[in-house]
Amino acid sequence: MENNKQQTGLDWYITKRHEIEIESRLGHLPPDEYDEKLKKAERQAKEMEKEQNKITENTSDGYHTFKELYDFRKAYNVALFNEWGRKGLIPNPNGSYNSKCYVHKSWKHHDGELCFGGGWFIVVAVLPTGQISNHYKTEDWDLFQIPETEKALFEFDGHTGQDVIDRLLHLSKRNVSK
Repeated sequence: MENNKQQTGLDWYITKRHEIEIESRLGHLPPDEYDEKLKKAERQAKEMEKEQNKITENTSDGYHTFKELYDFRKAYNVALFNEWGRKGLIPNPNGSYNSKCYVHKSWKHHDGELCFGGGWFIVVAVLPTGQISNHYKTEDWDLFQIPETEKALFEFDGHTGQDVIDRLLHLSKRNVSK
């Protein structure tokens, strides 16, 4: 069965089961092999489904792959952190700017441990709305032109991805309304 759309494991199994049934009805398949062939086809279909449902960097929502979305996120973070780093400033709650730089990068977390055992680093900014941070691979180190510290300056505050989104959006609203 050849077409442009990839068959799902279930579609393949239905077709294969039909072929096995025809083969059996025509007498080309001994009765003792019928059940074994069906079980084998079922196992193959499950493996196909598992492989087709595997999420990789090439998994797409129809518009962008995960890799593209992560690359977008990295580019946005590079631009934002580098801008804050160039200014040596971050916004205060009252709309003024703090002259102390709270944007930095480090190979180590605040506890002194290498990020994920090595090969990764962390970028951190402490905003009036709270801490934000991300980890990146060694190859991205030079993209972030911000101060380097021996270890992350601040203990992780437990922020989630949603917290980071909320903190950035809240900061953005505060700066727009000024």
